[in-house]
Amino acid sequence: MRIPLSWIREVADVPADQSGRDVAERLISAGLEVETVDTVGAGLDGPIVVGHVREIEELTEFKKPIRWCQVDIGASEPSGIICGAQNFTEGDLVVVAPPGTTLPGDFTITARETYGHVSNGMICSERELGLGDDHAGIIVLPKGTEAAGADASQILGVGDDVLDIAITPDRGYALSLRGVGREVAIAYGVDFRDPVDRAETLPGPADDRAPAACASDDLEACPLFTLRTITGIDPHTPTPQWMRNRLRDCGMRSVSLAVDITNYVMLELGQPLHAFDLDALQGTVRAGRAQPEESLETIDHVERTLSVDDLTIRDDRGPIGLAGTMGGATTEIADDTENIALEAAYFGADVVARMGRRHRLTSEASRRFERGIDRVLAPIASARASELLVDLAGGTYQGMIAVEAPMEERFIRIFGDLPSQVAGMDIPV
Repeated sequence: MRIPLSWIREVADVPADQSGRDVAERLISAGLEVETVDTVGAGLDGPIVVGHVREIEELTEFKKPIRWCQVDIGASEPSGIICGAQNFTEGDLVVVAPPGTTLPGDFTITARETYGHVSNGMICSERELGLGDDHAGIIVLPKGTEAAGADASQILGVGDDVLDIAITPDRGYALSLRGVGREVAIAYGVDFRDPVDRAETLPGPADDRAPAACASDDLEACPLFTLRTITGIDPHTPTPQWMRNRLRDCGMRSVSLAVDITNYVMLELGQPLHAFDLDALQGTVRAGRAQPEESLETIDHVERTLSVDDLTIRDDRGPIGLAGTMGGATTEIADDTENIALEAAYFGADVVARMGRRHRLTSEASRRFERGIDRVLAPIASARASELLVDLAGGTYQGMIAVEAPMEERFIRIFGDLPSQVAGMDIPV
């Protein structure tokens, strides 16, 4: 589990003079295994700025696509920069390393002649800046992020420490900001602000309001299944940069706003979520065992032959996902998806673990379910994600349907002095 220190500080009042390595030492003393502490953009020396792409000239006389770009970086005149990336257009905001800046790997940017022009800087990708491994294209910032010439290092979270924690099977709660933040707060003896409290109180179960229905055919394997519906989101709304930064620092790539929100909330609270394209669903969405000779194409575009022991998510046509593991390709969020059915459920750890071994398939969701999650988190996490979909994507919340088996009270008998013996301090009972 990778988690940036700046995010931890939002839930625990870590003293300002404490670095990521200081926090790591406290967590190690508490029994967590911190493998590394990395600094975002380590090796970057010098300014990086927001650039506004004014003009692009395609240079066609070379063997590979080359572009001659006029980029406003807040100076009196635009800077001419050669770039081979194709994932940006005129009007986009990009990140520019001007001459004199040294990139990770001890590569200093200079004004140099290349492809028949003098290039005054570099339009950068995440990997070139030491922010991540993405080198598929250059960084394109959401429109309206900042004006040309603004300090891009602050926008991208350069300089933040990121803790990489190895999570043992008995510490599944630490696969979230909530779990790690609580441990940090205890280690420093400071207040903990539970991110659960950020979730809005949305309308609860309302069968007459929600256009999507849900059920669980196996209440032992899936004792809680909820489905919230959000309609009218703008599919072209970009993920805000602050959320992109946190996903990146936690080792996840940005996909689309709707998918990014589900991943963000999972990292924040520890509860996996799955977003379906509501318009691709037929009938009731339910958790149930696979039928003989069924198959499912998962979102990684692998056709998987199902076992009757597999717990699937299904609609009236058949399987649309492997419960707690991976969704199906036919109902995934597309570039033009406007209406969403948001699943949040509790799946048995053994059920998810066996499916993972059977299909040789793991995911961020299955890692959490296999270690056990807090059953009461499901509706809270989906409320948090629904709130973000409404606030950031302009959606309308339509309601929730929930199917839940009664939760039995559990009593554990212990000797009255056992807590004091274990804690090494007097605990009144």
